[in-house]
Parts: sequence; structure tokens; C-alpha cells
Amino acid sequence: MSPLFVLQFSPAFFAFLKSSAYLNPFQQCLYLRFTIKLYLKSSPRQLIKKQQQDVKGFLAANKIEFEECDIAADEDNRKWMREHVPEDFRPATGNPLPPQIFNEDRYCGNYEAFFCAREDHAVYAFLGLTAPPGSKEAEALSKKTQM
Repeated sequence: MSPLFVLQFSPAFFAFLKSSAYLNPFQQCLYLRFTIKLYLKSSPRQLIKKQQQDVKGFLAANKIEFEECDIAADEDNRKWMREHVPEDFRPATGNPLPPQIFNEDRYCGNYEAFFCAREDHAVYAFLGLTAPPGSKEAEALSKKTQM
């Protein structure tokens, strides 16, 4: 019998839990993260390359773990990405271009949507993740709930 799901925890996650003694176990479970998948192209045009680097740099700087899925080197990645971008978010002609961002199988958006979320300090919500305590996004959410 195979497991229904597998949880993978990074060493940083366990360090966070140890330092979060003020959180009860339920609250700690809220900080579980899923795999962010960034579909990109290994030999893109200059604009796409800049957008991919922008997304990768932001995720890395904020210690958001992600998996790179190259659509140029792997036909399965290309097919999967094209099939899973919702119809409403596809271009009028042609195929969706990278970067495309997913949280596991859930579509998050393209670069433009990511950029807007970043400008609004709402990237964690965009990615379907819980904003870490102390982040601008968590503080903004806290202020909204207090109103």
C-alpha cells in the first residue's frame, strides 16, 4: 500500500520549529510548505531570461524552496506546463511562455502575475504559502484581520 502523500522537510524548517516555541503544534503545521515549481527555458530570449532570473532571485533571497523544470531540455515538462496553464491564462495565439509558476499542481501564474504580487507584498499568498512571521506580507495580513 503506497502512502497518500509524502512530506519533505528541510533542515531550515526544523530549525524554524525549534525557534518557534511560542507556536502550538497546530500553528506550526500552518507553516508547512509545498514544492513551488518554476517552469523555465534553458536558452530563452533576453526578456524571458531576465524574468526567470527575477523570479529565481526573489525565491532564493526569501528562502522559498523551488524546483526548476526546464521545458527546453525535457519534453514532458513542456507538455505538462502547457496542459496545466488554465485556459483563461493562455495567450490568444501560441503557447504559454516561461516563466510559469505552480505550487505542486496548482497554477499560481506567469511572470506578470508574480510581479504584481511582489509589488503588492502578496507573493506568499500568490504562491499559496503562509507568509512567515515578521514579513511585510504577514504584518499586512495581521493589520487587515485586526480591522
